[in-house]
Amino acid sequence: MKQLQFKLLFLASFLLISLTGVKGNSQTSKDGWITLFNGKDLTGWKQLNGTAKYKVENNEIIGITKTKTPNSFLCTEKIYSDFILEFDVMIDPTVNSGVQFRSNSFKDYGNGRVHGYQFELDPSDRAFSGGIYDEGRRAWMYPLSLNPKGRKAFKNGVWNSCRIEAIGNSIRTWINGVQCANLVDDLTASGFIALQVHGIGSNESHAGKEIKWKNIRIKTNNLENECWPSAPEAKEMSYLINNLTQNEVDKGWRLLWDGKTSKGWRGAKLDHFPKSGWEIKDNVLTVLATDGGESTGPGDIITEKVFSSFELELEFKITQGANSGIKYFVDAELNKGSGSAIGCEFQILDDGNHPDAKAGTNGNRTIGSLYDLIRAENLSIPGRGKQFKGIGRWNKARIVVKDAHVEHWLNNEKVIEYDRSSQMFRALVAYSKYRDWGEFGQWASGHILLQDHGDTVHYRSIKIREFN
Repeated sequence: MKQLQFKLLFLASFLLISLTGVKGNSQTSKDGWITLFNGKDLTGWKQLNGTAKYKVENNEIIGITKTKTPNSFLCTEKIYSDFILEFDVMIDPTVNSGVQFRSNSFKDYGNGRVHGYQFELDPSDRAFSGGIYDEGRRAWMYPLSLNPKGRKAFKNGVWNSCRIEAIGNSIRTWINGVQCANLVDDLTASGFIALQVHGIGSNESHAGKEIKWKNIRIKTNNLENECWPSAPEAKEMSYLINNLTQNEVDKGWRLLWDGKTSKGWRGAKLDHFPKSGWEIKDNVLTVLATDGGESTGPGDIITEKVFSSFELELEFKITQGANSGIKYFVDAELNKGSGSAIGCEFQILDDGNHPDAKAGTNGNRTIGSLYDLIRAENLSIPGRGKQFKGIGRWNKARIVVKDAHVEHWLNNEKVIEYDRSSQMFRALVAYSKYRDWGEFGQWASGHILLQDHGDTVHYRSIKIREFN
């Protein structure tokens, strides 16, 4: 009898292990989901960088803020590439946090600093939870200024259900069933997952605050059947270099520069592309430094075609003290003399080091501004400054023109909005350097221009779509 009971117990145990796939701290269910946290201890995890405390209570991982330590990360020992990750989180509303994924720590990168994609946890009024931040590298990749509906998904004081789908170059996020981010990026294909306790400096009032995680699970196989459909409110934002996603192609986007040749472009005052001064190398279009003057070097370049209603997007990188600009509604027949061709300008400038930032009126010559007419300021998130990523880093510019309505966007946040047919716009022109050019900015169509202002500035991923 005892032998029979032992055999039955052994068989039951074998079936349980077969169904759950217990191995170390991981449990694999029959549908392929793997539990990353065993509910008892931190087996399978390791801490990097900061020294904030992590503990386990009530089947939860709890991170506790600590003064005078950098960001702390509790990282999986395993590396993951394509996956769907789900977890529940509750956070003290006075601090922020995040969940790293496809992240790494290398001795030769910031002496082991954790870097990579982060699912933001932001209980503040900014409400960027579910957005994607590139920790230790490129900063914000998908701020929720792109998705107002997504900003309302996270709830303070309760558990929030979160989801990340990272498959190939597609990264999408959800909170409580609401899609937040829709990013396309191919910089990093794999890495660990980590729970962040953000550094709080010396702020004693923020010490001892808790971030809690539970129900952490991941799926790495047969992902296609598990993917959720994208919501129309979650605008796709791509960082592929000189390439288009299928979604962009379907929506009418095309590359305005092919990344390899000067096809489609010419000098603003020439019938051909400048023979020197503009360099095409490694998928980057660069105007090389000369004397810092306006179009005194190789000169501006313009599109061969003209545009009326359109959305233009590109990335730019400036050197210290540099000045340049993206112009639109350019009439190449005006100003055949010295200086730049005439058109509305998205200003590109090192505000901290170039004197033009203090010229003009009320800062209307700073980066992102409608040059000499309207000062750029953050219109997406009032009270938040312009999000310039800095010298030597790639920044994203976007110009949207729908008939008379125009917007400037800097790193996915709107900084300018105006009506080029309005009386206010005409009044601004009348008191600007453009007052001598009749009907300035109100022409039906014009070229798009990249400016030579005598400083080294780099451009890439220039794409456009036109509206009917």
